[in-house]
Amino acid sequence: MNLPENAFKRAILSGRQQVGLWCMLPGSFVTEALAGAGFDWLLLDTEHSPADPLTVLPQLQAAAAYDVSTVVRPASNDPVLIKRMLDSGAQSLLVPYVQTVAEAEAAVAAVRYPPDGIRGVAGLTRASRFGRVQGYAQKAAEEICLLVQVETVQSLDAIEAIAAVDGVDGIFIGPGDLSASLGHPGELFHPEVVAAVEGAISRVAAAGKPAGVLTYDIDFARRCMDLGSLFTAVGADLAILMRGVDRLAGEFKTR
Repeated sequence: MNLPENAFKRAILSGRQQVGLWCMLPGSFVTEALAGAGFDWLLLDTEHSPADPLTVLPQLQAAAAYDVSTVVRPASNDPVLIKRMLDSGAQSLLVPYVQTVAEAEAAVAAVRYPPDGIRGVAGLTRASRFGRVQGYAQKAAEEICLLVQVETVQSLDAIEAIAAVDGVDGIFIGPGDLSASLGHPGELFHPEVVAAVEGAISRVAAAGKPAGVLTYDIDFARRCMDLGSLFTAVGADLAILMRGVDRLAGEFKTR
């Protein structure tokens, strides 16, 4: 049995735009409904949602039947959490809050087997098709896509150095935490925050690495794409639900 190819990794490394949707709702039923919508990738979030490795597994299984890639965000840059996501079959990871070269190198080590890293070896995992992929341990790194999240002033200062770390396949700019780090918490469209996001995307692109971002604003998403964002999340399932529900309730709310 062959190791599945990572279409998302191939796309961003070849410079093809990948439009994505953030998935904060952990149920596999919702994930399957979203998987057929036409997005290139779905981000399965376990940092800012109730999701965990046990809920991510059925989400990965639900999405597998559709022409969409999945990216999993572990709750932290933790080798144990990363190992569990990889063993569950995640091939693309978005590791949050990477501020330094050392932290980026730690993330790389977590996704690679020794002697190149520290990922623990197990024979019967979903990632290896329960041991049916011959030579999985030797081939796994070829199909794993590691994205690291830059979201503080400190990480912005080191962005070129982080981009240069061998094994980092892309850099995602996190507007939320970046707004707080810049002294404007929650003000995602404060001029200083917008300038920082745009500048970071341009710098990552200039460094030769794919850049990514999440924004709910369609015009800003297109602006980021023009600047070089190659994996661009343009919405979140929970945000879409809340907007729709509030709008509908407002149509019938008594004054």
